Amino acid sequence: MSVDRPHVLVVEDEPAQREVLGYNFESEGFSVTRAENGDDALMFVEEDAPDLIVLDWMLPGVSGIEICRRLKSRTETRQIPIIMLSARSEDVDRVRGLETGADDYVVKPYSVIELMARVRTQLRRVRPAAVGQVLAYEDIKLDAETHKVTRSENPLKLGPTEFRLLSTFMEKPGRVWSREQLLDRVWGRDIYVDTRTVDVHIGRLRKALCQHGGEDPVRTVRGAGYALG
Repeated sequence: MSVDRPHVLVVEDEPAQREVLGYNFESEGFSVTRAENGDDALMFVEEDAPDLIVLDWMLPGVSGIEICRRLKSRTETRQIPIIMLSARSEDVDRVRGLETGADDYVVKPYSVIELMARVRTQLRRVRPAAVGQVLAYEDIKLDAETHKVTRSENPLKLGPTEFRLLSTFMEKPGRVWSREQLLDRVWGRDIYVDTRTVDVHIGRLRKALCQHGGEDPVRTVRGAGYALG
């Protein structure tokens, strides 16, 4: 997964549709994983959980509706937004898809522009910084578009890695992130970095956050990792 960019899993068995969706997402700055069937989709989610899934209803093997049911029944994956794509336009099918846990339902043929808008709406819930929203936690504000951070209205100087760490923490205040999870999210899975590097950058982030005074908001959870607040 590319660092910092929203990661979308496109599950579509029609090659042309899959490529059109993948191309459009990549053009908009998303990191994209493509799956042509349900089994591959479930494997990809297990290996590298995406921020959002665009899921076709009719798939060979495991159906889209069954994939949705499985993912929404598991604690580890139920928070991943799922947008269901289907040629079924009947209300009963739409209701079935939503009742299975889909966060949105788009009928084929669809407008790519409309689909992108729906994707961004869902991403605002799970990756607000990635879609340019300003994040706030107590007296700290982070503007993802301008890459500016302030604390009590004082501008803070952060390096790019510290900025990504803070962005990750501020998207989910209170959540405890392990060093391995932070490595995947901030550095990327395909880059080898020693877990002790996380500690070094956490130290730099703490120093930056307290450069104008104030208490250290980053909490160390012994044996588990780090959290904001």
